[in-house]
Amino acid sequence: MIRIENLTKNYKTVQALKGVNLHVAAGELFAYLGPNGSGKTTTIKILTGLAYPTSGDAYLNGFHITRQSLDAKRQCGLVPQTINLDHELTVYENLNIHGKLFHMPRQERKSRILELLDYVEIRDRMKSPVKQLSGGMKRRVMVARALMHSPGILFLDEPTVGLDPAIRRRIWSLIKKIQQRGATIFLTTHYIEEAEFLAERVAFLNEGSIVAVDTPQNLMSRLGAWALDRIVNGEMETVYFKDRDEANRHVAHQRGSFSLRRVNLEDVFIAATGKKVQP
Repeated sequence: MIRIENLTKNYKTVQALKGVNLHVAAGELFAYLGPNGSGKTTTIKILTGLAYPTSGDAYLNGFHITRQSLDAKRQCGLVPQTINLDHELTVYENLNIHGKLFHMPRQERKSRILELLDYVEIRDRMKSPVKQLSGGMKRRVMVARALMHSPGILFLDEPTVGLDPAIRRRIWSLIKKIQQRGATIFLTTHYIEEAEFLAERVAFLNEGSIVAVDTPQNLMSRLGAWALDRIVNGEMETVYFKDRDEANRHVAHQRGSFSLRRVNLEDVFIAATGKKVQP
């Protein structure tokens, strides 16, 4: 559904993308992870027509993003990092304008809006100005807006940034529900547990290049099954073990502050990029 071939993007003094190659299958929930400045948002901007690549090719459902740009844009919906709804308009009016931009007939727009507001569980606020909504409600309106024209691909760029844990998990449920309806989802996030829970495959991007692509479980298993965090000379150090028995033998000789836990995707992130997560 998404095909990227040797994609590059150069700015005046920075090469943001350095020959990225990637395929995402139809119906897949794919997480695209990396430190700040690694090129995640640049990739989404190029794929959704908000920026032009310096070189390389990309296709959305078979349509080339620059040579067939209008057809490519019709394939996707975008939920950006920044809340860019019109805060003076109502929830209904925001969605209605989006439908008009995609030339949806009036009756189709009306029925689709009501369907989506039920879907994201916010129909009771459809006449409310957006400025009166909470952050979590605004995010759900943005998801509904992105789905107005029934796209096959949904780009989610940090969709839960700034939300409290309970609201984030509610958005997770919505994302999985959208995938179960057949959508292909391309997700960026700094909440690594979000990607570990939601994604079928993840890619780690570092300084404009992809350094690893696989399922979360396969990536974690390459490090080991158990991790020992310990303080050495005032610095945190993590040691990985293939099984609990091996970890226990090592723990028996530990002194000072330490903690034994399961390996998680954040460990892979740090190992692959050399950087800690910075929400």
